[in-house]
Amino acid sequence: MTDASAPQNPQPQGTPPQAPAMRVLGQYIKDLSFENPGHGPVQAQPNIDLGIDVGATPHADGNGLYEVSLKLSAKATAEQTVLFICELDYAGLFQIQNAQQGQMEPMLLIECPRLLFPFARRIIAEITREGGFPPLLIDPVDFVQLYQSQYQRAGTEGGAAAPSGGETGQA
Repeated sequence: MTDASAPQNPQPQGTPPQAPAMRVLGQYIKDLSFENPGHGPVQAQPNIDLGIDVGATPHADGNGLYEVSLKLSAKATAEQTVLFICELDYAGLFQIQNAQQGQMEPMLLIECPRLLFPFARRIIAEITREGGFPPLLIDPVDFVQLYQSQYQRAGTEGGAAAPSGGETGQA
């Protein structure tokens, strides 16, 4: 015979730890520039240099608020001529709660930029199209790989500083 008064699933003493939560409070363009120094039609396929940088800073108000900045830059050249230079600094204000210290950096430098990227990508595509070029559609970015490469690079340079992101490549 069983005792009906015994609890089936006893709860641990105290309050259980809550899972980390992240909220996007706002997104905005901090800086945008488009330069079109090249003139005349170009017959050759352009070479596009792409740069990506990610940074995060605590907001002055505190309360788990962080500003995460995603910086994209693109420079198109063909036949020794610079066709266009486009630079975008797109940021978001994020509130992060219940995150452990070891979880903060990956959340800020991987998850937050991952949420910002589609919007920044669309802005780059529109601004290049409005500048008279075909829209520049940036391939999806693996922010985990970007974070890991920056972390390793910071370690090999002798600094234990946290990575701020950053990658350059060609499209």
